[in-house]
Amino acid sequence: TVVTTVSANDADEGLSSEVIYSIAHVAKEAKKLFEVNMKTGEIKVTGKLDFEKSKTYQLNVKASDHGGFTDTCKVIVKILDENDNVPTIQLMSFSNSISEDSPPGTTIAVVNVDDEDSDGNGVVKCSITSNVPFKIESSLTGYYTIVTEDFLDRESIPEYNITINVSDQGSPPLSSSKNINVKVSDVNDSPPKFKQSEYSKTVPENNSPGFSVFTLSASDADWGQNARVSYFLEEKEINGVAVSSLLSINSENGVVHAVRSFDYEQIKWFEFNVTARDAGSPPLSSVATVKIIIQDQNDNPPQVLYPVQTGGSVVAEMVPRSADVGYLVTKVVAVDVDSGQNAWLSYKLQKATDRALFEVGLQNGEIRTIRQVTDKDAVKQRLTVIVEDNGQPSRSATVIVNVAVADSFPEVLSEFTDFTHDKEYNDNLTFYLVLALAVVSFLFITCLVVIISVKIYRWRQSRILYHSNLPVIPYYPPRYSDTLGTGTLQHVYNYEV
Repeated sequence: TVVTTVSANDADEGLSSEVIYSIAHVAKEAKKLFEVNMKTGEIKVTGKLDFEKSKTYQLNVKASDHGGFTDTCKVIVKILDENDNVPTIQLMSFSNSISEDSPPGTTIAVVNVDDEDSDGNGVVKCSITSNVPFKIESSLTGYYTIVTEDFLDRESIPEYNITINVSDQGSPPLSSSKNINVKVSDVNDSPPKFKQSEYSKTVPENNSPGFSVFTLSASDADWGQNARVSYFLEEKEINGVAVSSLLSINSENGVVHAVRSFDYEQIKWFEFNVTARDAGSPPLSSVATVKIIIQDQNDNPPQVLYPVQTGGSVVAEMVPRSADVGYLVTKVVAVDVDSGQNAWLSYKLQKATDRALFEVGLQNGEIRTIRQVTDKDAVKQRLTVIVEDNGQPSRSATVIVNVAVADSFPEVLSEFTDFTHDKEYNDNLTFYLVLALAVVSFLFITCLVVIISVKIYRWRQSRILYHSNLPVIPYYPPRYSDTLGTGTLQHVYNYEV
């Protein structure tokens, strides 16, 4: 590239007027960058110019003729800047982690931006990505500060990738960028959360102790220790009993166990609270309400309220002989402490003195006559009614109803005198009578055998003595004496014998 042309005149003529150009007394760098045509005086660029290294060059151009005369001039070359340098980004300070509870305006990085170009080519504009809660501020010339613009939430976004963009104002502009990663450190600002605020669970009664009722689960959006959840039962009394004596909960996994067997007849449902607490400092917690509904099982038989089964005198229902068909004799009243279909009772006539005379209502337990009462019907009528519930399997109770078919009370008394005791008492009395009879018979037979044995023994002894050959020793009674030669015994001895 021709920078310029220098020209020198010489007033001589001929060979003495020929001028030769050269560059003298210049810096070594300038001598590498420029050269002059010795005949025409054109100054050309011979090397690569760099505005950032030197903005001006001074060339001393010498013109000399053949006679030894010289003249010099100064050529000052000013370099024009071109936008040939990309802006640079340098992190002066940077924190790759920031707490999520940091207030807006917290500094996370200080950036130095530089462009070696000049004027508009060296004017730099710095910016960051717009979809992050950070902003960039200019603090000093060439220095920028990246600060938080809003509150951070690690549970929403745990980390951010920030791109720093710089560009100059050259034509065309040059730009560069740098990426930094900022992690948001956790703060215990999220309490544990249950999936539901209220839970309901049905548990059958008569469960085995240690039975796993169900599992509670709470999640914590925090991290690490701040997200480790433990479960606790809130103490309260249920019908005067501490909830901890009914249920227990595993603090690690939230499994609720039954401590003892539930009884629907004592408690039908109960509520308690479970607290989920994290391990943060300070810890945060939340509460869920749990309702346990006890499901009834058919574990209670029906109870007969009427007629009352007494162990003393007999209670009998009177039916006049003039009673018509459908006459209401009495009603069996029974209850079942179970619930639902387990408490639906049905009444059936199991045994009766005359099954053709009475019937029992299946649902209401009413005992009615099914035909006209006649004089031939017995006064004493004994009905056995069985009461069954509708459970699976069903349970039952039996009641005995005594019915007197009579028109007058004295007739009833005469017929029911043998019912003064209940069946159990009569059975016991019969047993003792049979036992006493057996004992007496045994003693009688034993005594009879003993007596016969003794008689036979004595008889055999007397026979042995009679047939023996032993000499007989005469025996005289102590008061024996021969009186007047008659030899008779005294009367006293006779009497004694």
